[in-house]
Amino acid sequence: MSLSCLPAFFHAPHRVMFMAGATQGVLTMLWWAVDLAARFGQLSAAPSWPLPAPWIHALLMTCGFFPFFIFGFIMTAGPRWQAAASVGEKVYLSAFVLMGTGWLGFYAALWLPSLLLPALGLVLAGWCAGLPALWRMVRTPNNGRTHILAVVGGLTFGAVLLAAFIGFAAGGPAWLAEGVVKGGVWFFLLPVFTALCHRMLPFFSSAVLANYRVVRPLWILHALLACYAAHGVLALADLPQWTWLVDLPAALMAVGLSVAWQLPRSLALRLLAVLHVAFAWLGVGLGLYAVHSLLLFFNAGSMGSLGLAPLHALTLGFFASAVIGMVTRVSLGHSGRALNADTATWLIFWGMQGVAVVRLVAEFVQLSGAANLSFLAALGWLAVFGAWYAKFAPLYVKARPDGQAG
Repeated sequence: MSLSCLPAFFHAPHRVMFMAGATQGVLTMLWWAVDLAARFGQLSAAPSWPLPAPWIHALLMTCGFFPFFIFGFIMTAGPRWQAAASVGEKVYLSAFVLMGTGWLGFYAALWLPSLLLPALGLVLAGWCAGLPALWRMVRTPNNGRTHILAVVGGLTFGAVLLAAFIGFAAGGPAWLAEGVVKGGVWFFLLPVFTALCHRMLPFFSSAVLANYRVVRPLWILHALLACYAAHGVLALADLPQWTWLVDLPAALMAVGLSVAWQLPRSLALRLLAVLHVAFAWLGVGLGLYAVHSLLLFFNAGSMGSLGLAPLHALTLGFFASAVIGMVTRVSLGHSGRALNADTATWLIFWGMQGVAVVRLVAEFVQLSGAANLSFLAALGWLAVFGAWYAKFAPLYVKARPDGQAG
C-alpha cells in the first residue's frame, strides 16, 4: 500500500515515534505514581510486581520513554545532517509497531509475568529494526560524523543494555540488569542528549540571535563522552567514590559550554531559552554527582549523601526538559506551524523545572502519606506532561495545514 493512502499519522517518522513517546510519558509515570502511592504514600495496598519497582521504573524511563523521541528526532534530522536518503517508511513503521506493541505487552506483563520475555523481545526487535538504516546514515560520506555517530552509537548501546536486561529477566544474574539501572544514563542517554545539544543549540542560536558566534569545539564533546564512559565503568564496578575524577571536569566543561553558548541571551526567545535552560541542568547534574562522589571519597558519613538527587537532575532536569524543548520545536516546524513557544508551552516547560526541583528536594525532606515529595513529583509530571500531550499529540495525527508532505 502506498504511504499516501494511509492516514497522515503514518507519513513521517517523527509523527509515530513522538506520539508513542508522548503516550509512554503518561503511562510510565501513571504506573510509577500508583506504585509510589502504595509504597511511600500508604494510600493503597502495595502491589506485587514481577521485578523490583525501582528497576521497572529505570527500565521504562531509560528504554521505554526516551528512545521513541530519540528515534523520531534522528530519523528526521539525521538525513539532513548527513545529506543522506530519508529513512524509509517500512523501517520506521516496523520499529514503531514492534516497540509500541512490546511496551503495551510489558504493561500487561506486570500482572501476567509470562508475557515479560515476549514483550521485551518485541521491543528489542523493533529497536534493532531501526538501527541498520541509522548506521547506513553514519556511513554516508560526510566530513562531519561525530554527532551522528554519538547518537547512533548511543542507541546501539541502549539495545545492548536492553538485551542484557532481557537476559536477567530470563533467569540470568542480577548484574545484567544493572546495565540499565546503573549504565543506561552513562552509556546511552547522556552521550545521545549531549551530542544532540552540541550539534543543535549553536545552530538554533545562530539562526535567531544577531551577531552570534558559533562555538562548537569537538574536543569537548569527545572529552565529555570519555568522562561518561569512565563514570559508567566505575559505577558498574561499584566504585562511586572515584567518579568525581571524571564528574568534576565534565561538570566544568558543561558549564563552560552554557557560558559559550550565551544562555542569558537565549532568554529573550522562549523556544530557544527552553533548550539552553535544559542544557544548563547538565552542569548541575554532573556537579551534584561530583559532590556525591567526594562525600563518599572522604567518608563524610556525617554529612549525609545526595542520594538520587544527581540522577534526577540529569533525567528530569536535563533529559525531560530537552525532550520538551527539542520535540516541541520539531513538532511545530514539521507540522507547518510557526516556531514560537506560546504562553502555555512556556508554562509547561517551567512546570517541568518545578517537578525536577521537587524530586531533588525529596532526597532530603522525608514526608509521609500524600505529602511524600517523590509521589508529588510523579503527580506533577502527570499534570505537566499531560498538558504537553494534550497540546501537541493532536499535531501528529493531522495533515499539515500548508498541504506539504511530512
